[in-house]
Order: sequence, then C-alpha cells, then structure tokens
Amino acid sequence: MLVARRTLLGAGLAAATSAIAGCGDSGPPAPGVAVPGDAVTATDAAGNRVGFGAAGNATSPSGSPSATASPSGAAAAGQARYAQDVTALLRRHLPATPQTVQHKGFPGAVAVVLVDGKTTVHTAVGEALRYGAGPKLLAAGQRVEMRPDSVFDLASVTKVYTAILLLQQVDKGRVDLGAPVRDYLPAFTGAGTERVTVEMLLTHTSGLPVGAKVTGLADNAARWNAVLTTGLVSGAVPGNTFRYSSVGLMVAGKIVEKVTGQRLDQALKSGLTGPLGLRDTGFNPNTWLSGSAKAGRLVATDARSSRGLLRGTVHDDVANHLGGVAGHAGIFATATDLAAIGQMLLDGGTHQGKRVLSAATVRRMLTNQNSGKPAVDPERPNRTAAHGLGVVLNQSWFMGRLASARTFGHTGFAGPSLLVDPGRRLVLALLTNRAHPNWSWANPDPVRAAVGDLLAKEVN
Repeated sequence: MLVARRTLLGAGLAAATSAIAGCGDSGPPAPGVAVPGDAVTATDAAGNRVGFGAAGNATSPSGSPSATASPSGAAAAGQARYAQDVTALLRRHLPATPQTVQHKGFPGAVAVVLVDGKTTVHTAVGEALRYGAGPKLLAAGQRVEMRPDSVFDLASVTKVYTAILLLQQVDKGRVDLGAPVRDYLPAFTGAGTERVTVEMLLTHTSGLPVGAKVTGLADNAARWNAVLTTGLVSGAVPGNTFRYSSVGLMVAGKIVEKVTGQRLDQALKSGLTGPLGLRDTGFNPNTWLSGSAKAGRLVATDARSSRGLLRGTVHDDVANHLGGVAGHAGIFATATDLAAIGQMLLDGGTHQGKRVLSAATVRRMLTNQNSGKPAVDPERPNRTAAHGLGVVLNQSWFMGRLASARTFGHTGFAGPSLLVDPGRRLVLALLTNRAHPNWSWANPDPVRAAVGDLLAKEVN
C-alpha cells in the first residue's frame, strides 16, 4: 500500500478510517454492456455540450483530435477496435454496483490514446463524484458522471510541466543545468545543499527528502523559506543516488519564478498552455472554470481529510499550504490536454506548429541521466534509477509491456499518469480518481500496467 510517501509529504489526512463493507455486489457488468457513467458526449471549456463531425474530424476544446466511448461498448466512429477493450478493462476496476460502498480500483477514469498523433481511444467510465465528506456514499442524484472532458488533479504529473518550464529557460540561456541552485536562489541554504545543481533537481539525485515541513508557519513567505532551507537526507551525496523528491521540484519551480519574474501559474500560461491552446489546464481550477464546469467537470479526490471533500482543490497537502501553486503538484487538466503534452515531447518539442522546446533539449530531457546509479525507493523496491529531466523512464511497474529504454512518462498519487512510447508513436493519458474517497483503498499501478499491456499487444 502506497502510504509512506504521502505520510512524508505531510498529507494531514485522518490516521484511520472505518472499514466500509460493500453491499449488494453482483459483479461488474460484462464487457460491451452499457452502464451509467459511460460518456457519449464532450463539452467545451464552459461546460456546454459539443457535437462531433465526421469520423476522425472531432475537435476538443484544446484543438486536439477527440472522440468518445460508444454506449454499446463498441468502438465509436474514429476510434480503434481496441477502444472497447480499454473501456472494458477500466470498467472492471469500478465499484461493482451503484450501491457498492467500497471500491478496489477507482470510482471513475478517462483514457486518451494517441497513435501517430491521431486519437484511437477516448473513453470515460464511472463517476467523477461518488462520495461526500466522511466519507459517505452519495445518493444517485447527487453524484456526477465522468465525462471525456472531466478535469483531474494531476498531482505529481505536475513535475513534468515544471521541468518543461525550467528547460525553456535553459533554451533561452537564462539557466545552466550544471550550475549550483544557489546561483539562482541564494536562499537555498539547507544543510549540504551547496553542491546541488539545477540538473539534480530534475533527475531526483539532489539528496533532498521527499517532502518539506510547512505546517504551523505564519504565512506563505515563511512556508517557502522552509522549503528552500530544507537540508539533505542524512548521508546523501548530491548526484550519487536516485531518491524521489518533491522538494526538488518545488525548488525547480522557484527557479522558474526567479528567472521569468512570474509566479509559476502565470509562467505555465505564458510559456506552455497559452502557446499550445490548452484551455483546460492550470493551477487552482476554481478560479478559471465556469460555474457549470465546476459542477459537471471537476473530479473529486479525498473525502475524509481534515479539509473535507476535495474537488477543485489540490490533494497534496504541502501544495495546498503553499496556495495551490507549486512545482511538484497542483496542476489540473483533462486527459486530452495531458495527452497534448506527451505528443509535444514525442514530436521533439512542437505541437500543432508551435515550438515550446528545442529538439536538442527534448532529446536531453528524454535521455537517462542516471545510468549506473542506485535507486532508493522503499515503496517500490524494484524501481530503477532510470530518469530523464523531469520524466520517468522504463518503469514496468506502471508502463507494463510498453516499458522500454525510450518509454517515458510520470505518475501522480491521486491516480493520474502519462506514458509515451516513441517506438509505437503512442501517447497514453490515463486519469483515474483512485484517491476518491480514500487513497488507501487501492494501488493505482496494476491498472496502469494492465492498460500498458493491452496497448502493447494491440499497437505495433
């Protein structure tokens, strides 16, 4: 069970929850049987329904190809024949019946698969909101079905975006990856950090710990000072060992802010989402979604934390204490928008004619920077150190049989994941709300790997 990392991040969640037994279970529906929650429409950024034209010509709010799941379970027009298999696989991880209280997977999910830049799967199953604070199972009329354009908390997938924003500054000559972090952030003064370089932040070899202690401090300035003065793990030598560190990406985000003169959410908009037309991506979505979109598109996460039901508020407690804007967590997006990020990297830094990273920088980003280094990750003892600049490489624990030396991506604690297989020209954005209402109920990795296995068999 993936508990330790969230504990170290200071989740502030209840120490224990009552065990809730399922009731009225009759097993999941057979593949191909329509059930409530299988989405058959998409919407624009304001939450309004939009129709689809001829097969393969549908367009999402972000300008990328899109499609929907067929209510019959068969592949919809423009989708691959294996789309129904992806839908059926995801549906098997839903609560067994509408009355089932506890799930062993997730209440809902959205998956987008691109092959050669074309959408072959876009499916939505289950519910975006199923539980109220407590947690308690909501009445059917209070629930919200998952939609193809549902907006998810991307959790640690945020780190990919932060890395891109920082690498843009490398392209512009404003940041040197080999330079000490202190050259850009003099306040980065934690014990042992004088030898930490910018690159080490992105490769998780800095020796910084997983999380920072930011609770009980007077204001945001004090909380950020606590982040920047966090010392290395005892005995760590910068550059020697892979240790997953959210603190490292928090610091990376502050470098972006320092050299751009913009807060990270503003830098995201001006440097990435604006140029790429990604209108469904950003920090603190309650500030930019319409009222109808908040009600119909936001995906809930925890329902038992000290903050109550979380919907549109970042799940990560440290990011929440930092105002919802941080380099390690806090971005919300649709599966379509996330897939566009994967496609941009697959295409060498361009998307729909817009270049956001140089081809040389993308090659460096997607190359293993940790070859031969040990990895320390108690939660995943079989994990290797293979990592690019802000992206995970070649990890079968979530990539399944799509894993290879060139396959890259990232996962997030709340249930999201991005996977890109350059050999197959394949992008998979798989977003689940497995942390709703209780993140301890399910391990998100097996279903991620299972989808990877299915696609490895179907896409050559």
